[in-house]
Amino acid sequence: MMEGRCAAESWAEFGLLGKSGTPLVKCGTGTDVFICTGGEEVYVFTAQEKTLRAVLQMPAAVRDVVVSHDEQLLFVACWSGVYCVNVQLLVPSFSHDAGSGPTELKISTECLVAVADRASSLLVVGSVLLTLCRTDASWSLTLYQIQRTSQSDPCDLLASFSLPLVSPKVQSDAESRCVLVCVYPGNLMPASSPPHPLRSHYPLQPLLFRRLFGAEAALSKSPVVLCGLPDGRLSFLPLRIPGSRLRILHSLEQSVVFVGASAVMETDAGCAGCLIALGKQGRAVLIRAGRAGLEGGGGTRFTLGCVPGPVECACMDQSRVYYSTGSDLLMVDLWDGSSGTAGRQGDKEDEASRSNPAAFLTPISLNVSGVVALHQPTYSSAGEVQLLSLSVRGRLQSIRLPVRTQEDSLSKRPSSQVGRSVGDILSAIGDICERASVLKTIIRSKNQILKQLNQVMNISFLLSNRSESDLKPVRCRGSVRWSRLLQRDSLNLTCVLENLSPFILERGWTLSVTVLPLSCPLEAGGEASSVNYSFPFSGLGPEESVEVSLPVATAGDASFPVTVTCSLLFSLWRFLGQEEATAPLDLQSACFSLPLNTLTVDWLDALRLSDPPAPARSSSSPADLLQGFISSRQLRCRGGGQASRPEEYSARVRVSSELLRDALGLAPGSPRVSLLEWLLSEGCGGVKMERKGIKTDGSSSVICGSAPDNATVKLTAEEVNVEEKTKPLVTVEVQVKSSSVAAVCGLHHAVMRRIQTLLQKAGSSRVVPTADLRLALQQAEEQRGQVWEASSVGVSSGQTPPLLLRVYQQLRDGPLLIL
Repeated sequence: MMEGRCAAESWAEFGLLGKSGTPLVKCGTGTDVFICTGGEEVYVFTAQEKTLRAVLQMPAAVRDVVVSHDEQLLFVACWSGVYCVNVQLLVPSFSHDAGSGPTELKISTECLVAVADRASSLLVVGSVLLTLCRTDASWSLTLYQIQRTSQSDPCDLLASFSLPLVSPKVQSDAESRCVLVCVYPGNLMPASSPPHPLRSHYPLQPLLFRRLFGAEAALSKSPVVLCGLPDGRLSFLPLRIPGSRLRILHSLEQSVVFVGASAVMETDAGCAGCLIALGKQGRAVLIRAGRAGLEGGGGTRFTLGCVPGPVECACMDQSRVYYSTGSDLLMVDLWDGSSGTAGRQGDKEDEASRSNPAAFLTPISLNVSGVVALHQPTYSSAGEVQLLSLSVRGRLQSIRLPVRTQEDSLSKRPSSQVGRSVGDILSAIGDICERASVLKTIIRSKNQILKQLNQVMNISFLLSNRSESDLKPVRCRGSVRWSRLLQRDSLNLTCVLENLSPFILERGWTLSVTVLPLSCPLEAGGEASSVNYSFPFSGLGPEESVEVSLPVATAGDASFPVTVTCSLLFSLWRFLGQEEATAPLDLQSACFSLPLNTLTVDWLDALRLSDPPAPARSSSSPADLLQGFISSRQLRCRGGGQASRPEEYSARVRVSSELLRDALGLAPGSPRVSLLEWLLSEGCGGVKMERKGIKTDGSSSVICGSAPDNATVKLTAEEVNVEEKTKPLVTVEVQVKSSSVAAVCGLHHAVMRRIQTLLQKAGSSRVVPTADLRLALQQAEEQRGQVWEASSVGVSSGQTPPLLLRVYQQLRDGPLLIL
């Protein structure tokens, strides 16, 4: 913990930061530091004297600054390349008046030593200068040999390595800066290393070094360069191994801001046992070797964690990381015993950190805002930590942290720090509550979706496990009626979907209705043309229904009967509340169909009734006789002496009166009127005709009307005695008469279908010869098809096709008798 509070002291003002370059506070020679505010200037500031020593005016905005290991040369990276400046030029001469101000140097293109467009970062390893540049398609790491003869001599190109870009976003990010550091095996450092350590060079434990970069790099004692890229990749390159190439070590999946190293044990003084990398949004990774690796086992361990972001800049000492979010300066103690991390306390705490990866990243606020660049920490003799920082307003300030002791506890903290800690905890609790509320909303939404999908599964199981003859709990019924629109009559079907199941049909369901005329010309592929209608709906609960209307035929259309197939479609994409047009191709087909029942609209359903003709009555008045004589003469004159009357066709069906009484449940008496009413009111195909009333004359039971093809038809029902072998049989004869053969065949077929339905209802109480009736119905269907085929070919004027005459002869000579 800490004794006292942080103290920030302002040392110099450099003005507002520039926008084209990168703000930096980097190590110099001795107590000098190099400061860049994002513009074209490099300031040399003496920390000991707190004075500005020199100002370098560069040709372009500054991206990075680095000093050679012998502290003789200064390399400055700009967008146009790398410039070299002799450090001795920055030291004032003895005759220089200290009060006259800093030395100003304008650097020309003569100091350009490496042409490296878009150079982002620099690193010096011994006598090798490394530049990391971004091209249009890749990141390029280039190695140059530093010349010792003169600062104006260009560096010799040694090698170049590239790594492809991963996305256009990274390619267009011109302001992103890369991170370059160098690691060594053990305590091995270059002979030309400066007396004070650089924050870009870290010695690693030999075991961790070998695990990360291979045995060949460890045996050759090759320095390894680590590159942190804006796309989140952490790559590495061994420098002394022939055939080396850039390889990926890890990916943070966010821009890498800082890479450093830390000791994990007290015995590892001067040798780091852990690598740490921080991402722009706060993601962090710790890389170290397992404890079992000391005996030859174990492996490399990557521990992931996160800190409050964004991370603007960072630096670290042996075990602590200091980073700025722009609004606050935070400190993270990686190996504090209270944070639950293991380096110094054995394998148990090591397992604790691995099970709770965020435990080791508990930041402490230093209450300093606006920091955009940090210098490497320094220490006083009393153990006080000092940080140099550059603020967003261009202010260079010194931040002194109080001395930390292991015996301090939370109760000994200053009240302001305790208050800040409590505030951080409350803020974290608020964030957790907000995330919990969002998760609860998501869980409720998913539970609702699962509940609705359960309803879908129940309905699917209920409908798919029933045969065609079973009465389904979700079915359709229909009614037809003629309507007139724009002086044209049309037959409309009202289809009613009924939900008699205990489940709810919610969103995602669609009622699909397919209309297929059975008597119509075939298309080119040999299939009958059909029309499909779709009606989306939602929220159809038990015992509820929904009505839809659709056209079936128009006046003059004789394509009857018409089959109406009903089915339920379920679309998963529509269930999720999306439009089908925006659905991916693999989800547009994510639907299934459940067949419902089939409705049939035949000639009787489409029959339009009219008043029966008035009975003929004799007239003996002279006026009536004269009018009749004139009419007959006019007909004979038009017909060439004979009155031309249209030919009338008929078909008959006879049903036993006893059988009808049993089927209709009538009292003894004539069932002929009841039979005609039942034929016109009860639709055997699940469709009823909306009629205000059926008008019949009580004596002859005659019903008149017009067929769909506009032909006049007449249905009669009369009692007829048929001579049988044993005794006379009383039957009811239903006769269909019309001048249209198609109307006679269509109505005859419709009457047969209804009588078949009637006899099936009576089949439970008595034995009914259904085989003969089925054979007769099949013959009626064949006759109807033959009539349609002959009509589609065309009839020449004044002639009747032989096929129509043959069908009519079969109907006339063979009246069906049902006993």
